[in-house]
Amino acid sequence: MKDILRAAVAVPALKVADISYNKNAILERMKEAHEAGAALLVTPELSLTGATCGDLFFSDLLLEQTLIALHRLAEASPKDMLTLVGAPIKASGRVYNCACLIGDGDIQAIVAKCHLTVAEQRYFASGADIAEGGVYTADGIPLYGTLNFETADGTTLSIAIGRDLSDKQTDAEVILNPAAGNAMVGAGERRRRAVLEQSARDMAACLSVNAGEQESASDLIYSGHGMIAMNGKLIAENKNYTDSDYMMISDLDLGTIRYDRRKAPACDRTEALCLPVSLPASDGALLKIRRLPFIPDEKKARTERCMEIFEMQAAALSRRLSITGGKLTLGISGGLDSTLALLVAIRAMEKLKLPRTNITAVTMPCFGTSDETLANALTLMQNLGVTSRTVSIKEAVLQHFKDIGHDPTDYSVTYENAQARERTQVLMDIANQVGGIVLGTGDLSEMALGWCTYNGDHMSMYGVNADVPKTLVRWIVTSIAESDLLPEASEVLLRVVDTPISPELLPPDAVGKIAQKTEDIVGPYALHDFFLYWAVRYQYTPSKIFALAQKAFDGIFDGATIKKWLTVFWRRFFNQQFKRNCVPDGVKVGSVGLSPRGDWQMPSDASCALWLAEIETIEP
Repeated sequence: MKDILRAAVAVPALKVADISYNKNAILERMKEAHEAGAALLVTPELSLTGATCGDLFFSDLLLEQTLIALHRLAEASPKDMLTLVGAPIKASGRVYNCACLIGDGDIQAIVAKCHLTVAEQRYFASGADIAEGGVYTADGIPLYGTLNFETADGTTLSIAIGRDLSDKQTDAEVILNPAAGNAMVGAGERRRRAVLEQSARDMAACLSVNAGEQESASDLIYSGHGMIAMNGKLIAENKNYTDSDYMMISDLDLGTIRYDRRKAPACDRTEALCLPVSLPASDGALLKIRRLPFIPDEKKARTERCMEIFEMQAAALSRRLSITGGKLTLGISGGLDSTLALLVAIRAMEKLKLPRTNITAVTMPCFGTSDETLANALTLMQNLGVTSRTVSIKEAVLQHFKDIGHDPTDYSVTYENAQARERTQVLMDIANQVGGIVLGTGDLSEMALGWCTYNGDHMSMYGVNADVPKTLVRWIVTSIAESDLLPEASEVLLRVVDTPISPELLPPDAVGKIAQKTEDIVGPYALHDFFLYWAVRYQYTPSKIFALAQKAFDGIFDGATIKKWLTVFWRRFFNQQFKRNCVPDGVKVGSVGLSPRGDWQMPSDASCALWLAEIETIEP
């Protein structure tokens, strides 16, 4: 899969100063990583000798055998994988703590550690003192203090040994961080924080691995702490307090890094040494793809995220109301979006210390209103103590049909949109009556698909759900229902969550149940929100989004179904842009937004031909 790189960190078995044993242990990990499809393997600082050799680092015998063993490892290295091996290397009469990059049967590069601890300064010279041209080992291999590398396929790498990680800023896409920091209380958390902060600051992947517990325990112990991070997020971690002789492998989607960097301010590119090795793309089998990318998987984190967004919505609305007079009107359908908007309005009134009666909630039954949603709407308004109004729009819409000569039995788009526009007119006029604003209820997913009536529910004075996708709306309402925030409404809120999503513009079935279900028409919102995230956040191609969706929804949707709704998504996303180009104000709460005032700028007449043509090439 394009831009997917399989990477590994390993702490091979170790005997301090037994170079032959350590070489064989590293060789075994190299073979194992290559068989697993890894393109990069990182071992700890000084992994070929052990980091705790002490004054043995001055030994000519140890240094000579280290270089020989390094060549043997290089000769055995595969063509399409790079391995980082830690070793003490003698050059120009001095000993350096080095990270050696091997691959394609050769030593590709050697980099010396720059920022040495006081203890390390006893044994090693600093790479910071190496002149720009480098120094050379006894067999003529150049050794550098700092340098980026670029592989034949265009992947850029940087090596930061131990403390060099925090003292170095790089424009490389992947940071290789072999380390040998001793374990003590709190050290693991500090190491984790440093790796995450560096990968976030540099917008890079970071492969970090620490010396393991098989190092000498004469005075200190070592954890073998391994981490793989991307853009400030932890992808994989060995959480054992101390460990050795293990390997961790993950797939890294470098496409996310490359996209974020394209949008970042331009900066000078660091000169890089070109390596002849080409790192193969992975099939992505080890990628961890969240089925619901807007929603944390773990319940505690999910609840915290939902409540944080809810408070952000309420804070934004309270600010708007403090300027407009503190009153608002909104339509209540008994569905998810209008329910969340009402809850946000109540919280905003609480923040402003205004009565809930400043909220005029209006339910407007018409041809498609079901008994269930009407009951939910009425119960919700009553239990929450807002000003409640019921305005039937049936006669008004029938009169409108008569005025424009439309047959009421013709359930076309005219039939549907007339109701949506009539509801908007009612809300606007009631807002004038009470001296308030109309609060919009439409969500991010609906705007992405254009699933709203232009100048109908498309329009309001403030769109409180504008940046919240449908799948997240459901979880925010659920989180509020399960909390003690509004106990008087918890029961009806859970009923709303369980109600099928519908615009309720076509008549219900014979027993008064919802007949027109949105997801039967435009497709599952779980899929569309997945498409939306990857299409807008990283602008991935349809074929890559399809591949990711196959992994995420394996066993739920087959390839043909995913392709069908992916086609619908891209077609609607392009041809409904005209609606997004004139939307009301709405608060931004996440990394994906479609406001034309900053988040997403696209001409209304842009063609989707390229995207649809690529989808046609996809084999489900």
